[in-house]
Amino acid sequence: MLNESRKNIREFSEKELINYFVEKGEKKFRGKQVFEWLWKKNCSSFDEMTNLSKRTREFLEENFILPKVKINTIQKSKDKTLKIAFKLADNHFVEGVLIPSKSRATACISSQIGCKLGCTFCATAKIPFKRNLTAGEIYDQVTHLQEQAKSNYNLSLTNIVFMGMGEPLLNYENVLRAIELITSEKGLGFSNRRITLSTVGIPDKIKQLANDQVRFNLAVSLHSAKEETRNKIVPVNKKYDLRELTNSLKYFHSKTENRITIEYLLLDKVNDSQEEAKALAAFCKNFPVKVNLIEYNDTGSSKFKKSDPEQAEQFKKYLEDRNMIVNIRRSRGEDIDAACGQLANKSK
Repeated sequence: MLNESRKNIREFSEKELINYFVEKGEKKFRGKQVFEWLWKKNCSSFDEMTNLSKRTREFLEENFILPKVKINTIQKSKDKTLKIAFKLADNHFVEGVLIPSKSRATACISSQIGCKLGCTFCATAKIPFKRNLTAGEIYDQVTHLQEQAKSNYNLSLTNIVFMGMGEPLLNYENVLRAIELITSEKGLGFSNRRITLSTVGIPDKIKQLANDQVRFNLAVSLHSAKEETRNKIVPVNKKYDLRELTNSLKYFHSKTENRITIEYLLLDKVNDSQEEAKALAAFCKNFPVKVNLIEYNDTGSSKFKKSDPEQAEQFKKYLEDRNMIVNIRRSRGEDIDAACGQLANKSK
């Protein structure tokens, strides 16, 4: 008979698993074996743990659950971008995106089901927030997208961006544990330098990242460096204003020496004026940055339109004339609602 109080074995650290087995009278190495099966070998059931005795596997089945994320649907864009709806063990859904190029494949993954922050240009903001994703659920998105990169494009996964559904820093512990597992040799062995965490800007958590001496990249979804404009399109700015955000980013750079990426969604007649460009240039003087200007993608709202291409170029030129590193990031997967700001679980 199954134990109804079975615990999620993927919530255990390697040390906790070792201690658990020792307490049950098992050898220490059993915990290490199980941990390797869970993460490095990415097993889906206890029966797959073939170097464990049948008795040990039955013991695990009786005392633990092993929830795994499954692929529900896959959509392919005309530009070859894939959008995948992932089904979680509790029947909730999140979306991830795989963006291929000639020699690279980037996985865009989610950290929450829905989002609490209500950015007015983002489709995810319209979904009621359900819960944070576990470290295992985040990890599974990466392994699925890794497999899809190989099978669809014959490419290895080269980059991971936390730019999907949710605010990663409001799921701090699970996101950092997932990144630790993804980068560990006991997990996927992925390079920290090829991981980017994107946040709308939660100052206390940015300082926590600095104190934790993280080695992955930080991107900030700024979208305006003027208080009045940012208050309208990024409501969390009313709680954490630009001065507080600036101070946290200064602190982050002083601790890590990492260049910060500023993400800036260009919205026609909202934040694409020369005055806005001037404010952005002043904001970026505080620490080394590179700026990604992002094309707006339709989310079903009539409030916003994509900036005129000429206006976008003028905005870019203003920044470049001040010796700033600036890229215009072209949208991928817009025809399947997979582009920036479009993830809304429509495909489930």
